Amino acid sequence: MGDSIYIHIPFCEHICHYCDFNKVFLENQPVDAYVDALIKEVQLSPQAREQRPIRTIYIGGGTPTALTAKQLETLCQALHKELNLSALIEWSVEVNPDSATADRLNVMKRFGVNRLSLGVQTFSQPILTEIGRTHSPEGVHEAIQKARESGFTNLSVDLMLGLPNQSVADFKESLEKALELDVEHISAYMLKVEKQTVFYNRKKKGTLSLPPEEDDVAMYDLLTEMTKAHGLYQYELSNFGKPGYESQHNLVYWNNLSYAGFGAGASGYEGRVRYQNINPIQKYIDAINQNGIAHYRRHDVSTAEYLEEAVFLGLRKRAGIKKADFKERYGFDLDQLFKYEIASGVKKGLLKDGETALALTEEGLLLANEAFELFVASLDETLYS
Repeated sequence: MGDSIYIHIPFCEHICHYCDFNKVFLENQPVDAYVDALIKEVQLSPQAREQRPIRTIYIGGGTPTALTAKQLETLCQALHKELNLSALIEWSVEVNPDSATADRLNVMKRFGVNRLSLGVQTFSQPILTEIGRTHSPEGVHEAIQKARESGFTNLSVDLMLGLPNQSVADFKESLEKALELDVEHISAYMLKVEKQTVFYNRKKKGTLSLPPEEDDVAMYDLLTEMTKAHGLYQYELSNFGKPGYESQHNLVYWNNLSYAGFGAGASGYEGRVRYQNINPIQKYIDAINQNGIAHYRRHDVSTAEYLEEAVFLGLRKRAGIKKADFKERYGFDLDQLFKYEIASGVKKGLLKDGETALALTEEGLLLANEAFELFVASLDETLYS
């Protein structure tokens, strides 16, 4: 199958008002030292030492394209040197439209990056300003054109629903413009107001104007209808792609498979152990230089947790969970293991329990978290030790 790796670039030239990912303002940061530490962490990893074949790479942030073309080249060159990329099928990089310069794009293409994920969020200039984005709608078209000219044939656009002062008409217009770009993939996420964000502080003060719930539902309905009409099929709650353009790296998460995380604040999941690296940039650099590892939080996933996670992650996929595959991989009959949870979900109209698969209903798509909660901490730990 091959390993999957996530690499975190925490630098941003501007901090968006909704973002709670590990990130810092770029100016005066030790970027070169951070790239060196990243490379050292990769060098000392089991993936490099054992030359495990790497199947997918995802570089996210923050803003990976906050790195200069030279810094990107240094990182990409090191990944080729240290890792076995002979089985690589997908290498994704998150790109901000206003930093999609020709030199950065050409470096990435030259070293084998074959998928770009552009953080667009909306095509409404007033809403872009409201959420703290610095690119313009016109800049998105320019970025797409540059990416195509650089040879990229797998482009994904990120959109957001439920943004402050966003109407259903606003979202429809943004979705239409995204579809007009004829990209291979669209991801669309509902805004969730997280702690340690500008929006969280504004919400506490009562100054954040969010759409009503019925508008959120209407936006999601438009999303599923319009993407389908344009040949993008929904393969996950928030992801829509042309056939053959599903995000292979993200499927690793939804299929409950292992992956390695590199960089400040990055998470990984290997050998039934979930871990997270230190968040602060300098502390991460110091830990790597001193110890070659920066883990500060580790959690041994119990068998009960492992089985529960397999279900609520697998249900994110539109096709749901194939019962035969679950039995083969985990050694348990899905219908028997979660008999009461499945029955409850069916009764509530959230789950459809077919002969060969368990999946969310149309209503379950809108109330997915309620469906997932049925399976959280549902198994008796003492019976699955």
